[in-house]
Amino acid sequence: MSGNAISIGHIGFLTPGNYPDDDPLSGLEQTLQLLGFGEELGFNSAWARQRHLEPGISSATAFLAAATQRTSRIELGTAVIPIGYESPYRLAEDLSTVDVLSKGRLNVGLSAGRPLHADLIGPLAFDGDWQNHDFSHERVLRFCGNLKGTFLGDENTFIKTPFGPQRPRLQPYAKGLVDRIWYGGGSLRSASWAGQNGFNLLIGNVTSGEETDDFFLAQSRQFEAYRASGGAERRVALGRVIVPFDSADAATRQRYSDYAAGRYERTLSPQGERHTLFARDLVGTSEQILERLLADPILPHVSELRLELPYEFEHDEYRQILHDFATHIAPELGWNTKTTLRAAS
Repeated sequence: MSGNAISIGHIGFLTPGNYPDDDPLSGLEQTLQLLGFGEELGFNSAWARQRHLEPGISSATAFLAAATQRTSRIELGTAVIPIGYESPYRLAEDLSTVDVLSKGRLNVGLSAGRPLHADLIGPLAFDGDWQNHDFSHERVLRFCGNLKGTFLGDENTFIKTPFGPQRPRLQPYAKGLVDRIWYGGGSLRSASWAGQNGFNLLIGNVTSGEETDDFFLAQSRQFEAYRASGGAERRVALGRVIVPFDSADAATRQRYSDYAAGRYERTLSPQGERHTLFARDLVGTSEQILERLLADPILPHVSELRLELPYEFEHDEYRQILHDFATHIAPELGWNTKTTLRAAS
């Protein structure tokens, strides 16, 4: 990959949506408030993780439906929905409804393959022999086909409704949503497949090591495979765990540093049977983080950066991180919140 100047025009953030196990309402409400705070700061997008069996957002669709009514400009996204647990038709209905409620602000991030915790959730989610269920990329394609607004049957196929005979298709039809599908890529195969099928690409701080133990080399190869396979004109959002502590107190700074130190060892070598590689967390002053971001070999090749908020922190700390990032770091990467807000007005 040849170098070029960094110019980030779109800044987003990914929130874990944590809550106390005995008080989910408080955490979900705080996360909705965090999305509103991010909008006030000028962030272009806010993404919700979908996590099953954990005290976090188990239904990104339901959560973002609420978020459409608490925000007005910021793009909303799912990062990512494991489609193995979903009906491609029903999920398309639900997300189309959310997109209409948001007035066209929804981004849908998906992943395929056998989903996490399948041994526990599979018997509850599926009828019959769930282990032979279709967990392939084909489910993503079926989901996208349902979003296209194609009428079912032939030109003579009508259904009876209280409004009279109508040609049937998925409702509501959310025009443009099919162009805002993102695939979570972390391997050469998934990146190539996303490019071939015209999806936008989500890449983050975890990836597969294929013929290399170097995180950035592996991710560069995936990026190139995506572009070469048809993704040259599509959107790519790069995710990094970034924790500036400029306005944090001394105790909080130490906790952030301890957090990064506790995760450092996993970045030194491939992890597990899948040869998983992790990027280092970017924790420190804005100056220290900028120095490392400017050395990131992937960053010059994308225009969208996604700040991935850690799981373990408190609501006020997430606000501090977003504030410091938007105030001190993002402008140095070419991002202009005034342009963002003017474009949305």
